Amino acid sequence: MNENNAVNRPIRKKDYKALVTGKPVYTDDLAPKDCLVVKLLRSPHAHALIEEIDTDRAMKVPGIEAVFTYKDVPQSRFTLAGQTYPEASPYDRLILENRMRHVGDVAAIVAGENEKAVDRALKLIKVKYKVLTPVLDFRKAKDNEILVHPEDNWKALCPVGADNKRNLCAREESEGGDLEKAFAESDVIVEETYHTKANQQAMMETFRTFSYFDIYNRLTVVSATQITFHVRRILSNALDIPKSQIRVIKPRIGGGFGAKQTAVSEIYPAFVTLKTGKSAKLVFTREETQTASSPRHEMEVRVKIGATKEGKIKAIDLYALSNTGAYGEHGPTTVGLTGHKSIPIYSKAEAFRFTCDVVYTNVMSAGAYRGYGATQGIFAIESAVDELAHRLDMDPAKLREMNITREGDLMPAYFGERANSCALDRCLERVKKMIDWDNKYPRRYMENGKIRSVGLALAMQGSSIAGLDVASVTVKVNDDGFYSLMIGASDMGTGCDTILAQMAADCLMCEPENIVVYGVDTDTSPYDSGSYASSTTYLTGMAVVKTCRSLTEKIKSYGAKLLKCRADEVDFDGERVYMVSEEKSISLKDLANLSMNFNDNALYASEMHTSPISPPPFMAGAAEVEIDPETGKTEVIKYRAVVDCGTVINPNLARVQTEGGIGQGIGMALFEDISYNEKGVSRSNSFMQYRLPTRLDVGDVKVEFESSYEPTGPFGAKSIGEIVINTPPPAIANAVYNAVGVRIRELPISPEKVYMGIIKNED
Repeated sequence: MNENNAVNRPIRKKDYKALVTGKPVYTDDLAPKDCLVVKLLRSPHAHALIEEIDTDRAMKVPGIEAVFTYKDVPQSRFTLAGQTYPEASPYDRLILENRMRHVGDVAAIVAGENEKAVDRALKLIKVKYKVLTPVLDFRKAKDNEILVHPEDNWKALCPVGADNKRNLCAREESEGGDLEKAFAESDVIVEETYHTKANQQAMMETFRTFSYFDIYNRLTVVSATQITFHVRRILSNALDIPKSQIRVIKPRIGGGFGAKQTAVSEIYPAFVTLKTGKSAKLVFTREETQTASSPRHEMEVRVKIGATKEGKIKAIDLYALSNTGAYGEHGPTTVGLTGHKSIPIYSKAEAFRFTCDVVYTNVMSAGAYRGYGATQGIFAIESAVDELAHRLDMDPAKLREMNITREGDLMPAYFGERANSCALDRCLERVKKMIDWDNKYPRRYMENGKIRSVGLALAMQGSSIAGLDVASVTVKVNDDGFYSLMIGASDMGTGCDTILAQMAADCLMCEPENIVVYGVDTDTSPYDSGSYASSTTYLTGMAVVKTCRSLTEKIKSYGAKLLKCRADEVDFDGERVYMVSEEKSISLKDLANLSMNFNDNALYASEMHTSPISPPPFMAGAAEVEIDPETGKTEVIKYRAVVDCGTVINPNLARVQTEGGIGQGIGMALFEDISYNEKGVSRSNSFMQYRLPTRLDVGDVKVEFESSYEPTGPFGAKSIGEIVINTPPPAIANAVYNAVGVRIRELPISPEKVYMGIIKNED
C-alpha cells in the first residue's frame, strides 16, 4: 500500500499549470472563430407588453444572419433552474415572449457575423411597448391585483404551494413540538425582523456559451455551467427537441458560486444554431451579468425566540418572505434552507415553527448563490440569539454554549436527522480563543477615538440534497496501469477534480498523478446531478470510493486468473497483485497491458451513490471590528473561523474555500447591495456601483479545522463549499452592536446606518 495517503494532503490542483500559464481552457477560448455573434435586445421596462416589433431594418444590416422574436419560438414553458426532475421550480418561461417582466428581460435575439453588425442591428429594432404597472415591493406582491404571471399555461410540477394567480412561487409551513406552550413558559421573548438584500455572485467569468452541430448533426453546446446534465434537459424542454439530439460539454469554469446552477445563457445560442445550422456564441457583458442573471434572493425574515431567564431556549418561530423576482428559478427550494438550516443550530429548543412565502415581482429573477437561503436565515437567527443574550444580560458565547446542537442530538427542524458527526461545541470554544473573546468582549476604546469589539456567529449547512441527488463516476485501468477517472460533477474552481482524484488514489493505493481526470461531457461522463448543494465531496466522493472498491475486485480477479489461482488467494497493494500464501505476483503494469490481449473482462467500473441523509457541516466565526463613531465607518480588523467538515480531504483547498467564502460574507455584510429605482432599473449595473470587498477590506483572516468523522461520508468527510459564507454577516452585525449599541437588522451595514443609530441612541 502507498505509504503516503493521498487524502488529507495539500496537493496542488490538477489543472494548476494550465491556469498559471494562461492556456486556453475557458469557454470563450475554445469557441470556433467563425461563430455567429449572438446578442440580446433587452426590455427597458419592468413590466410591459410588446404590441409591435419591427425587425426589417435590422435584417438589412450587412452581416446579420437572423433576428428572432416571440413569434419564432416554441410555446411550451420550462424552467432554467438546474434541479433534478421533476423540478420544484415552476415552468414559467418561454425562450421569448411578448410580456416583459423585468428591466433586462429578453425581447429579441440577434445573430450576425461580427459584433459591430449585431450592435448596429440591435439599435435598429423598433419595439412598441404597452407599459404596465410593475410590482416592485415584494412585501406587497402576494395577492396583488397586478400579476407577474397571468398566463394559463404556467405550471408547477411539484406541490410546493405555488399559485401564479396569487403571485406565489411557493409556500411552506412545518413545525414540531407545542409552540404555544413553549412560548408561554419563556421568561424572555425576542421578536424582530431582519432584511437581507439581493447579492451578486460576481464571478470573474461572466455567463457564456457556444453551440454547433457536430458531424452526426447533433446540437452540441459548450458552456460554463455547474449543471451539465440538467442543461441538456432544459434545452430539450425549451427547444422542443429530443435529449438524444443534444450534447453538453463543460470546459473549465471561471467561477460560479451558484450563479451557473441556472441555465442563464445556454438557450439563446443553441436556438440560433438550431434555426440557422451555424455555430453561435453568446458572451454576457458585465452589465448583463449584473442586471439579468440569477442573484441571491432578497428576504425579510421574522424571528420570534423565547428562553427561560437562565438562558435555555424554549421555542423558535421563523417566517421568511422571499423575493424570487420575475421568474421562479430556485424560489421554492432556496427558502427551505432559510429555516431548516438555521433553526437546527439550536435543536435543544422544545418547539419550532417555520413558514415562508416566495413571491413573484418585476425585478431580475433570483437564483442560487453559495449558502442558498441558509445565509439569510442564519443572519436572522444569529442576530436574534445575540439580542436574546443581551436581554438576558448574558455573554452571547455562553448562551450559545448552553443551547447548541451537539454530537448525537436529534434535529427536529432538520427533517428529524441526527447529528452523527458534530464538533460545533469545539468549534465555538476554539474560535473564542482565536479571537481572544474573554478579553475583547464587549468593547475596547482606542486611543484614536475609535471603538473595537468582537462578535460571534454559528452556522450549519448540508451535504447534498437528501433522498434526491445522485452522483456516479467511472474508473478504468489503462496501458501500463494508470487510471482514468470520469466524473459528471463540474469543477468550477473549487478543485473537485483534484479532491476526487485524491480519494481515488487513496483507494487504489497510488499517487494522484496516476489518476487522469476528465471534464464533463453528457455523451461520455457518468450521470451526476451537478455541482451544487454542497454535494461533490460527500456524494461524488462516496461514488469514487464505491467504484474503486469494485475496480479493485476486478483487478484482483484478473490477477488471480493470470497467476492461475483463486481470487480469494490474492491481494492487491496498488503496485501488484500477489498471492498471500507464496511468493508469486504480477505487477499492475503487466496486468494492465495483458488485459488488452485475449481478455473478455474489462478492467472498468462505474458506481452510483445517493444518500437518505444530508450530514451538516458546522462552523463558528468571530469578527473583530473597529468603528469610527464620528462617521459610522466599520472595518473588519480580524476574522477567525473554525470549520467542522468531517475529515479534511485537501487542507489547502479547504482553507482557500473557507477564506473565499468569508470574503464574500464580509462583502454581503458591509458593501454589497442590489437596489432598484422607482421604475425597476438596477442601480448596481457595474462594479463601480456594486461594491465588492478588496483584500484590504477583509482584514486578517485565519481559518482552522475541527475534525469530526461522518460515518456516511468518504473517509469521514462532509461538505465545505457553502457553509463558509454564512457567519460573517451576523458576526459583524453582532460586533457592531457590542461596540456602539446599534443593532443593524438590514444588510449591508453601511456607515450611514451605523452613524444614524449612534445619533439616535444619543438622543
